[in-house]
Parts: sequence; structure tokens; C-alpha cells
Amino acid sequence: MKKLLIVLITVIVLIFAYNQYKEYQRFHPDNFNYKSSENIDLEYFNQDVVYNYFEAVQALNGFAAMQLNVNEINVKSPEDDDESTTFVVNEYRKKLAKVKYYEAKLEASKQLKDEGLTNAQIKAKLEGNTAPKNSEVAEFNAKIKSMFNPSSKIRLGEKSAFIYEIQKLLVKKGYDIPLDGVYKNITQDAIYKFEEKNKLFPDGNLDVLTLDALLD
Repeated sequence: MKKLLIVLITVIVLIFAYNQYKEYQRFHPDNFNYKSSENIDLEYFNQDVVYNYFEAVQALNGFAAMQLNVNEINVKSPEDDDESTTFVVNEYRKKLAKVKYYEAKLEASKQLKDEGLTNAQIKAKLEGNTAPKNSEVAEFNAKIKSMFNPSSKIRLGEKSAFIYEIQKLLVKKGYDIPLDGVYKNITQDAIYKFEEKNKLFPDGNLDVLTLDALLD
């Protein structure tokens, strides 16, 4: 009789413990909170995005916890589909979309930094400023051409802003020359090689055709 009583008490205790565990699980489900991504760029060029991301994660988890504890609605796995539950679930999804929006930016930046890009390069890439607009290019080319006098041959040792801009163009084309605005042999040789490479008359002298090719 005593053994039977012990068995009954044990069963009752186990049932009570199980019910308590189920009740705990109801309000503290596994993996309930949204965990911020570990693959994000915490040094993102715009720190407001980092702040907004973590703020959005906290707001999301706070909203989910409140709905579960106060309204007994599990926004991740709702048991009902009534109007109030649907409204709450939709609000949760909106907050989740905000988190994902910031998270995508930070993860993309992290990937680019892993590839060796800097904050400045990432900013230009993500904001679509990797190259000047066509109007800006045309305006720049027009300014360079306005500085050029095709009837006057550039002499060795001559120094000018125009020569400096030509040197910049040559450097962009891959020629290793100094940017000093002085027309030396090294600049003339670079022009010669550029003309030869682009099937122009290779004399090392800047003419209209060579200038057009450099600006292309």
C-alpha cells in the first residue's frame, strides 16, 4: 500500500512538472527571439544603419514577447486566424521586414569588405556612384578640349594644367608616369606607346585624334 502511494505521488508530481514545463514553453518557446546576424559589418560607413538595425531587432522581439505574454498570441506560430491575431501577425511581419532591410545592407557590406573594399568604395558601389554620369563626362571632356590648341605643338619642359590633365588620363590608361604637369620625355614616351597601342600615328605628339582616344 505504501509503495502504491509513493508511485501515485510520483506520477502526480511528474504530471504537475510536465504541465509547468508546457506552461513555461508556451511563454518561453525555444528560439523565440530573433537573433541578429553574425555576418554583418559593424563598421558600416553609415553608423545610423547599424544603430537602426539593432533597434529594429529589439523592437521586433519586444513586440513578439508582449503579444505572447499579454494577448497569448504566438506571432511566429499563431493558433488562431481571427481578425485580431491576423492584425498582430501582420504588424510583426512589417517589423521583421524592417530588420531584414537593414540586415541585408550590413551583410552586403561585410561581404564586400571580405573582398577587400573600403568603406568609401562600398559607399560608392551601394549608392550607384561607381562612375560619373554621362553629362558629367561630356562636360569634363569639353573642358579638356577647350584647353587644347592643336596648332601649337607641346614642347619638352613645358608646364601647364592641361599637361597635368593629360598625365592623369595616361595614368588611368595604365601608364606609370609622374603627375607633375611637366611635359618630359616620360610623358612623351607614354603618349607614343598609347598611340601605337591604339593604332594611331605614333610620334609621341598630342593631336586631336590622340586626345579623343585618351578621353574615350
